[in-house]
Amino acid sequence: MNLETILEQFTTWNPYDAVYTGPVMRIFGPIFLLTIAVDFAVHWKNQTDLYKPKDAVSSLLMGFGAGIVGPLAKMYSLVLFTIIFELTKSFRLELLGYESFGIGALAWFMAILWDDFNFYWHHRFSHTVRVLWAAHIVHHSSRDYHFATGFRNGWFTLFYKPIFWIWMPIVGFEPITIFTAMAINSVYQFFLHNHYVPRLGFLDYIFNTPIRHQVHHACNLEYLDRNHGGMFIFWDKLFGTFQENEPDKPPIYGVLKEPDSYNPLIIVSHEYRDIIRDVRKAKTWKGRFMYIFGEPGWSEDGSTMTAKQAQEAKAYGELLKTREDMLEGMPPEERKKYENTSKKVVA
Repeated sequence: MNLETILEQFTTWNPYDAVYTGPVMRIFGPIFLLTIAVDFAVHWKNQTDLYKPKDAVSSLLMGFGAGIVGPLAKMYSLVLFTIIFELTKSFRLELLGYESFGIGALAWFMAILWDDFNFYWHHRFSHTVRVLWAAHIVHHSSRDYHFATGFRNGWFTLFYKPIFWIWMPIVGFEPITIFTAMAINSVYQFFLHNHYVPRLGFLDYIFNTPIRHQVHHACNLEYLDRNHGGMFIFWDKLFGTFQENEPDKPPIYGVLKEPDSYNPLIIVSHEYRDIIRDVRKAKTWKGRFMYIFGEPGWSEDGSTMTAKQAQEAKAYGELLKTREDMLEGMPPEERKKYENTSKKVVA
């Protein structure tokens, strides 16, 4: 199949019809909305005040907005995966000895596993590259954590997301398999946004569970940029971003720099506005670059810190306090000797 034939197949394809009459949305769309409604009713009856009306409505509007943008992004993703898959067939046949992995049980298992690997890195970079964070911050900008938060999705993340999946059609995963694995992952993650599910023992160390995802949504300093996995939490353990839920540190939900608005247009754009402002005030080309592609919180003059810098600063402060506690009460000669030998540790 040549490129012209591939593109011709999609010229008459209606992405909205394909998405909204497809099995995923036809089955899970109503389930999502029903789940949110039941969750709201339970909390309203128990007077928990977990659902703030304005915040919940803005989450729903953000979700509906993503539902308008989403089909276009999904069409672009499927076209991209199909083109790459078809154009690399000869590469696989000549160098790898096969045309595709097919659609058997093993292919589906591997697609779901590697899809989550891709999601981990997509998600991690969405927290550590500011221009990507500008798209993803939407999902974290609510101070509440409930099923409506799972519906609160950014409108632009879907357009850069496929970049992290490009390798899969190259090595032989069928585009429809990749596409379906991504949908399964998204459905799974919606149900993570709740307080009903308790700790699940050993499963909490294999799968991403609500108790693990609560940490990810918290803006406590210890919890920032942790637990990025979609379906599986072992990626975080493997790559050093896992954070246990501390019983004495309940999660505080939201972001450190809030949009201060319930207007969906402001919520979806406020970080882009701040990037433009910071780039304009930057004094060097390095500063301009870092304000776009550096970690969120980076500043040219050091007036603000990244999550990693703040965590290190806190650890450094605790180390200094421990050191001062140790020095207190020491005889002057011993204290002087200890200070000389320990300078390198706290420098």
